[in-house]
Amino acid sequence: MQTIWKGAISFGLVSIPVKVYSATDERGVSLRQVHAADGGRIRYRRVCEVDGAEVPYSDIAKGYDLGGGDLVVLTDEDLESLPLPSVKGVDVLQFVDVEQTDPVAVHRSYYLAPDQHGAKPYVLLRDALAKSGKVAIVKVALRSRESLAMIRPHGDVLLLQMLLWPEEIRDPSSLAPDADVTVRQQEVDMAGAYIDTMTSEFNPDEYTDEYAAALRAVVDAKVAGRQIVSVDTETQPAGEVVDLMEALRQSVARAKARREGEAADEPGAPDGAPAKKAARKPAAAKASAKRAPAKADGAADKPPTKKAAAGKTPAKRAGSKRSA
Repeated sequence: MQTIWKGAISFGLVSIPVKVYSATDERGVSLRQVHAADGGRIRYRRVCEVDGAEVPYSDIAKGYDLGGGDLVVLTDEDLESLPLPSVKGVDVLQFVDVEQTDPVAVHRSYYLAPDQHGAKPYVLLRDALAKSGKVAIVKVALRSRESLAMIRPHGDVLLLQMLLWPEEIRDPSSLAPDADVTVRQQEVDMAGAYIDTMTSEFNPDEYTDEYAAALRAVVDAKVAGRQIVSVDTETQPAGEVVDLMEALRQSVARAKARREGEAADEPGAPDGAPAKKAARKPAAAKASAKRAPAKADGAADKPPTKKAAAGKTPAKRAGSKRSA
C-alpha cells in the first residue's frame, strides 16, 4: 500500500510517529465514456480560458475566487506552509464514547501504521482505547483540508476515520413522516419478531455485488454476439400496505422457513432436507447460469448429485458455484 501522509499523534506527552494508508479500495465494473456512433473514447482537456492553450497537470495551481473576476493563485508551497499544527501533527482533543459519534459524519477511513520507533506508544494507545471502549477525537489536515477525525482500534491496527463538520451534514427533519402517523404496539412487536428471526452474525463475505455480475454478463453476451436475456428478480413493486399486521405475519413465517431451510442445509443434515442457501442469492445464481452457457453445457455431462435430484439441474448447480 502507498503511504499518503506522515505525521505524529500527540497522546499527552507521548508522541507516536505514524504513516497513513487508505483503508478502502472501491471496485466494480469500470465503464468509459465513448462516442455512440463509432466507439471513440471521449476525453477531457484542461484548457486555459485566457490563451486557449491546453495546460499540463504539472502547471495547474489552485485559486481562491475573490469575486468580480479576481482570484488569488495558491501554490503547493503556500498550502504546505499553512500555520496549522494539524498539517504534520495530530493532537488528541478529547476521548468520547463511540455511541456519541454520528455515523452520518464518517467520511473516509484510513489505516494508521507506526513509523520509525513508534511501535510501542502505538500499541499503548491501541490497547488503551480498546480497554476503555472510547475513541480519540483529533484534528488533522489531509488532502488540502483540515478535518475532525476519530482514532479507534480496529483489530491489531488503529483506524483514522475522517468526520464531516456539522455544517456539512444536512438537516433531515423535513424528511421525517408527519407526527400524527402512528403504529400499534402489536405491529411493533410483530416487526420485532421479524427482526429477531432475521438476526444472525454478520459475514459480508456471504454477499456479492449482483449488479457487477449482471453487468459483466451483459458485456460477455455482447462480446459473444449472444442475445441478452433479462434476469428475473424477487423484487416486488412498492405500494401501500393494506394490512400491515398480515404482511408482518407473512414476513415472519417466510423468514422462519428460510432459517429452517438453511439449518437443514448445514453439513450433517439428513438427505432430502430442503436446501435454501442457494436461494439466498437467487439473482446472482441465475445471472451466472445465463452468463456462461458453454460451461454450463459441459457441466451437464457430469453425473447428477443428490442435490441435483432434488430439483436442480447440474447446469444450474454449476452456475451457482461460479457466482459464489
